Amino acid sequence: MRNRLDRRQSTRNPAARPSVIQTIFAVLGSWSMSMAANTHGDGFPFVCLSWFGLDGDAMAAAMEPALSGSIALQRIYPDLPGCGRSPGGPEDSDGIVDAVLEFLDARIGSGRFLLAGCSYGGYIASAVARRRPEQVAGLLSICSGVKIRPADRDLPDPPHRVDPAGWLSGVPADLRDHFSLALGNRTGEVAERVAAVLASSAPGDDDYLGRLRATGYRLSDEDAAWTYPGPTSVIAGRQDRIAGYADQFRALASFPNASYSALADAGHYLPLEQPRAFRDLTQEWLARCDIGW
Repeated sequence: MRNRLDRRQSTRNPAARPSVIQTIFAVLGSWSMSMAANTHGDGFPFVCLSWFGLDGDAMAAAMEPALSGSIALQRIYPDLPGCGRSPGGPEDSDGIVDAVLEFLDARIGSGRFLLAGCSYGGYIASAVARRRPEQVAGLLSICSGVKIRPADRDLPDPPHRVDPAGWLSGVPADLRDHFSLALGNRTGEVAERVAAVLASSAPGDDDYLGRLRATGYRLSDEDAAWTYPGPTSVIAGRQDRIAGYADQFRALASFPNASYSALADAGHYLPLEQPRAFRDLTQEWLARCDIGW
């Protein structure tokens, strides 16, 4: 099984998809591609980018419980290139960022928006903030990649505890090795919850995603010195053995108005592993965002 920032199942559960508005925009003028997105609600734009290989519905499953009862937000959940309904296209992560920027230009124009990303989505979200800091009204970075090459990441050691017997027995066999690395809240209930979200993600272009990871995963400016001054919340799982938590702490120099949280008993799917704590942190971040709405 392939390790991702980080994982998707090809099994689709149509009943899990909410009633949404689908938007498709043609982008990147030298060749034709489209990015699909689901939109929930009305209000200030809030763009949320998902884990590598997972579609916007997976990100919605993570974010929507944390946003219930909050300020009026138009939550936009794109399928990144090669994920869900969006075809592959860009040869590298720089091209993915360009595609996202073109999508934002078509959807939001020159207006401001909130931005969140999980894992690879957080890696891309930080690049968007790096390129368009004046448009990003606030950045929520969740279990995000900082060093995208696995060999470059500072990852925690395995937890010093005995896992509950049979905690992975209720999930598909091909997910068990991944979950043993990715999950920090190691209970059968959490494992089955995360597995259900992965299963609900629409199949993408695995061949394209494999090429992207093999030859174009790292952003050309990954190591560049930069500053995003807006309200930021960096959230990591203390037991995340996919993206870690130490690299995210070191990256705080780029975010002078950031809070940082490393949650115990949380891993790479933190919003699904610790939903109450994640909601509290998200609401605290929203309260700091001056969106003038």
